[in-house]
Amino acid sequence: MGLKPRAATIRDVARSANVSVASVSRTLNDLDNVTTATRERVMKAVAALRYVPNAAARSLSRSKTHTIGIVVPDLHGEFFSELIRGFDRAASEAGYLLLLSTMHADPVLAGQALRAMHGRVDGLLVMAPQLRADEIDALVPADHPCLQVFCEPNSERPTIGVDNREGAHAAARHLLAIGRRRIVHITGPRGNYDADERREGFVAALHALGGDPPVLIEGDFRDDGGARAIDRLFASNVAFDAVFAANDMMAFGAMQALRSRGVRVPLDVAVVGFDDIPLARHLALTTLRVPAADIGEVALRALIAMLGDGPAPPLLQQFCPDLIVRASSDGNDGSADPHAATRPG
Repeated sequence: MGLKPRAATIRDVARSANVSVASVSRTLNDLDNVTTATRERVMKAVAALRYVPNAAARSLSRSKTHTIGIVVPDLHGEFFSELIRGFDRAASEAGYLLLLSTMHADPVLAGQALRAMHGRVDGLLVMAPQLRADEIDALVPADHPCLQVFCEPNSERPTIGVDNREGAHAAARHLLAIGRRRIVHITGPRGNYDADERREGFVAALHALGGDPPVLIEGDFRDDGGARAIDRLFASNVAFDAVFAANDMMAFGAMQALRSRGVRVPLDVAVVGFDDIPLARHLALTTLRVPAADIGEVALRALIAMLGDGPAPPLLQQFCPDLIVRASSDGNDGSADPHAATRPG
């Protein structure tokens, strides 16, 4: 007795029609978001392979949640508020709900958050700059639509973020142009992709532009981390005339700590941040503008396109930050000595 021929599967149909499994599923469930050409290729493959859909599988395939899962490191600060505002704006327009979870820079919590969303969301937006690309791969099922935001670029999964190195280069050019030479860089936590890119980009830019190597002090992206960095500089009796902080919150903390010690900003020390959160305008902080809300909106729309028959987003899309010069580093009034360095003490 011969072996019974193997029944065709939905993956066989997808391969034969040269479309995704999701496109086959949408066609068989008679959904609207399928092009005429795709529908014709799928139905031709179904007929040729004599494919009979599994009733249970078809039932499950209809159970779309119209929910997007979002995993972010934290909810603290205006940057995340702006990013989530962009997510929400695009989701509302497309008729999707958001399921939000935090991981607090902990890979274990990241895994728990992603596993908790399994089966509850149609797609995932993952913001995990503290994880390597292979670590994210290990947490996200290969067949689950997922887009990365502010993460290490992935050769298999789309990533949307900011050109950190170009932003750091713009900060270096600006500080050197206003005559600052003894520059401190308050970095983000080591191992964070954005922080590492900003640190490496700033060091490389100063070297290329003929500046002195910066003093590097590790921070934590919080305002009190910026203040502690200034305290360490005073305790070590380090002379400096400029501070470039890896984000605005640390820049705010640095400015407050400097002023509490009688250091004039920008006359004695110029301060530059990164992100341009709304508070930066009110505190007159020079910074690199990252359009967080716009990036959130672009990312969510790209993920929704991945869920349908829309064009696949590029593997890497980076926004170039703009330098916004404000009073914290504006040396154009001539009142500051561009060669003076503040020495704590």
